[in-house]
Amino acid sequence: MILTVTLNTALDITYRVRSLRPHASHRVSEVIERPGGKGVNVARVLAALGHEVTVTGFAGGGAGREVRDRLAGIPLLTDALLPVAGATRRTIAVVDELSGDTTQLNEPGPQIEPAAWGSFLDRYEELLPGASAVALCGSLPPGVPVGAYGNLVRAARAVGVPVLLDTSGEPLRRGVAARPDIVKPNADELAELTGSHEPLRATQDARRRGAHTVVASLGAEGLLALTPEGRWRATPPAPVPGNPTGAGDSAVAALLSGLVEHLPWPDRLARAVALSAATVRAPVAGEFDRAAYEELLGRVTVTGAVGVA
Repeated sequence: MILTVTLNTALDITYRVRSLRPHASHRVSEVIERPGGKGVNVARVLAALGHEVTVTGFAGGGAGREVRDRLAGIPLLTDALLPVAGATRRTIAVVDELSGDTTQLNEPGPQIEPAAWGSFLDRYEELLPGASAVALCGSLPPGVPVGAYGNLVRAARAVGVPVLLDTSGEPLRRGVAARPDIVKPNADELAELTGSHEPLRATQDARRRGAHTVVASLGAEGLLALTPEGRWRATPPAPVPGNPTGAGDSAVAALLSGLVEHLPWPDRLARAVALSAATVRAPVAGEFDRAAYEELLGRVTVTGAVGVA
């Protein structure tokens, strides 16, 4: 079982409009609602790939009930979310059909009281022994300590469970110091962490700060991975048009599936790039175009070598 932690779950709502214009009224051509938050998206992709996965974190209010109701019908996925008094946030994605651009609006999430945080820590420690890997994903809702991910990384490592961290800002900085097995920042998050906008230098600095492996998302340019075994760059065959929301979450799912399947790093990275690109082609986060994934997988270019750091 792979465990994904989403402390700030969301009900993802996607609106499609003909053309998004400031200061104008718009007719929405389509509305799609899905359970979301980074770790939930990761879990949905993992389940679609055939892996048993458990989702934990918080859910509350009407949006939280909707998230849990929609998770209940997904094969291989177990809901271990904890109820809270506040309301789960909604994230609104507005897709401009003419340009293909997406505008994202993210609510902050519910206030998490100390008692609820203590209950989560108990649930997390109960789930860890049965996990083959853990993903800690996304933002922290109000009330959760800024060093929360560092503590969760240390708890996983204490019982020998490999852990992947995908967050940003101060939670990322503190989480990296706890020595996660993998961190997966995008280029902006990596620059904020290290102060460097040069990807290789920034990944090297992130490793020095504590991460065993750094896999940096470089958008349409693919992935750069710096691992104890070597360094690799994985690039898609061509830019993929579509909605990029959730592409990074699919990359996390690919990295986790490759980890538990004991794939070599080049194969993990090829899977991550192909799955990310296939997610860009899908209409909403947490889904991917399977035909596109299978077609792209053999066309991803991976360069680098064992022992090259």
